[in-house]
Amino acid sequence: MRALNSSKGYGAIAMTLHWAVVVLVLGSWFSGQFGDELPRGAPRDTGLFVHISLGIAIVGFVLARLFWRLADPPPEPEQTPLGIWGERAAKAVQFAIYVLLIAVPVVGVLAQFARGHGLPVFGLFEIASPWTADRNFAEEVTEVHEVLSNTMMALIGLHAAAAIAHHYIFHDRTLLRMLPGSRA
Repeated sequence: MRALNSSKGYGAIAMTLHWAVVVLVLGSWFSGQFGDELPRGAPRDTGLFVHISLGIAIVGFVLARLFWRLADPPPEPEQTPLGIWGERAAKAVQFAIYVLLIAVPVVGVLAQFARGHGLPVFGLFEIASPWTADRNFAEEVTEVHEVLSNTMMALIGLHAAAAIAHHYIFHDRTLLRMLPGSRA
């Protein structure tokens, strides 16, 4: 497998960054959805620590992915019956996903600070909250964090559904180009 993108498909670096973000986002979303189900105390604190760590990792991988995308542009989109409007819709959804991949963790950090808690960075150090705890503000910011994350997951679902539609309806190589080991 080649490291760089080609005109026919994505390279190993782009694929690795893409699928790493997928795994991190799924882990973060599920830990956020079910973190409150954990018993109070150490289990819930550990769940929140994992959730925060995944969010920080997402920002790092997304930034790496954006820089890589500039350094090694993706292949041209496959031609479909949807034409230019399909390409524009795909680009709009991808852009929205990228914005949310950064916005959701940033709003999560704001929620953590609004609770008056510091931000643990992978257990290595902690960034102290610049604010005193404000329960009402924390609840509002947490609500925004949840709405944005659920919106992001809906857009990611749309993105995945479109890739599957490309494969099974349009019979093109869009999905295969991002699957490791495929002969796109």
